Amino acid sequence: MKDVSINEINDALLENKYVPNSEISTTLFLSFSLKKPILIEGPPGVGKTELVKVISDGFGREFFRIQCYEGITFEQIVGEWNYQKQLLHLEAVKNNEFNESMIFNEDFFIKRPLLSAFMNDKPSVLLIDEIDKADEEVESFLLQALGEKEITINDLGTFQLNNDLVVVLTSNSQRTLLEETKDRCLYLYIPYPSKEREIQIVKSKLPDASEDLISKVVTMVQRIRTFNLMKKPSVRGSVDWVKSVISLNNSNVDEALEESIGVVIKTEADKKRVLKEVFNKER
Repeated sequence: MKDVSINEINDALLENKYVPNSEISTTLFLSFSLKKPILIEGPPGVGKTELVKVISDGFGREFFRIQCYEGITFEQIVGEWNYQKQLLHLEAVKNNEFNESMIFNEDFFIKRPLLSAFMNDKPSVLLIDEIDKADEEVESFLLQALGEKEITINDLGTFQLNNDLVVVLTSNSQRTLLEETKDRCLYLYIPYPSKEREIQIVKSKLPDASEDLISKVVTMVQRIRTFNLMKKPSVRGSVDWVKSVISLNNSNVDEALEESIGVVIKTEADKKRVLKEVFNKER
């Protein structure tokens, strides 16, 4: 990929309806220039995952994703042997002298996202989403890929990175990540956006929506986020709330906002608090 300027990065993100700030654009520029992974932290719903998808779309890169969860294994991230195919091959050649190379080669290995992203022959993006949900053993395994840009697989060998790959890890900070992971990555924290930036974000997603409605919803969401809630409203929630009010087609906007509060508030306790504090309603 040719070198791109920060302005070109801004333009590409905006064209794909992602409103960056200077820190986001600069970190992405440095990742392209230095060939380093990015670790993105921040509360849920602020656009961490969306940013990676936009990098793929905006810069014509193929997209690979590892969705981490508790208990995810090496095999689900890198790949696994196709034991059935190996057994069938052994059965077919049972009268010949056995050689391990017959069944321990790439023809018998099922590639998962990490190895597929490394071996792809086109510029790519790899999202390792919610790395904090995986255990430290899995995180430790990824260090070689993040730092040395290679993957070692028992009985198969070491694979070098085969393309211009941007690796992005996201974390919701459910656990503290290894210092070795942090050392290998550029760090980016995406907080909830300012009121002005959130208005821009919602406008980019809903260009036909009323500016007054967008401003009203964002102002309300920004206030709600100051409450001590179990789950604060996401930026996606702001977009969905505007959509909901438009869909209800109620001339009384406040009434429509109250009717659709479940779009943005996700627990009953939080709903009671917001109804009381914002809508002056007891429940």
